Amino acid sequence: MLIEPYANYDEQNGIMGQVLGCVQVDQSTVAIRETFGKFDSVLEPGCHCLPWCLGSQLAGHLTLRVQQLDVRCETKTKDNVFVTVVASVQYRALAENAGDAFYKLSNTREQIQAYVFDVIRASVPKLLLDNAFEQKNDIAKAVEEELEKAMSAYGYQIVQTLIVDIEPDVNVKRAMNEINAAARMRVAANEKAEAEKILQIKRAEGEAESKYLSGLGIARQRQAIVDGLRDSVLNFSENVPGTTAKDVMDMVLVTQYFDTMREIGASSKSSAVFIPHGPGAVKDVASQIRDGLLQGNVMER
Repeated sequence: MLIEPYANYDEQNGIMGQVLGCVQVDQSTVAIRETFGKFDSVLEPGCHCLPWCLGSQLAGHLTLRVQQLDVRCETKTKDNVFVTVVASVQYRALAENAGDAFYKLSNTREQIQAYVFDVIRASVPKLLLDNAFEQKNDIAKAVEEELEKAMSAYGYQIVQTLIVDIEPDVNVKRAMNEINAAARMRVAANEKAEAEKILQIKRAEGEAESKYLSGLGIARQRQAIVDGLRDSVLNFSENVPGTTAKDVMDMVLVTQYFDTMREIGASSKSSAVFIPHGPGAVKDVASQIRDGLLQGNVMER
């Protein structure tokens, strides 16, 4: 049978080293040495001599690297909401207490998990759901202090403890999102209403200013008309002896009346307009226009 020269080289080398009484310990690792089944010493990284004929043997290895354990713990809050708390515990064995770490605990990870469960289920039920999210650091600190107190007796150091997530039930998440969405919609509605209010106020102010300016324009227009009529009446009275201001006003008003009738008839877009027409009606129209202009002039003054 052919044997590959480099197959299982490390395993063969380790077996050969034990046969020759030598053992290799890797970096960041310690080995436990026993003599006739009794703890003897802790072997540091490097090459060591184990005379098997004198009862020395290697009981096992213990890593000194930082390890991480993720723990998922289900519990409930003070307001009866069930949540899953995810904690990450980083720990490592101490080289000076390697004997305790190797012999005193059979399952380190289960031991740490039990302490994490105990602290989380004692802390979270005292908090409301919102406070649990806000006080994650306090929960992590409580877990770390309890673990450090318990695991130091077994030769382990707790490097750091983190509460990486708090997961409520799916229905609770949906309800929380709906509450948040409703609150934001309420704020948006208030802002929209406030914007519409400002817009209406500005529109009203603009309309008021527009009407004010329009009123000023109409008043000036009427004043100009009155001034023009007054000048025309005075000039006509001076040039035509025997005429009174009333005669001149009647003639002007009748002229404007006929001009208005002509414009209504000439317009292509005008509708049917019924105006009383006749000698008496013209006189009534003249008197009405004259009275209206005089009243407007008095009110403007």
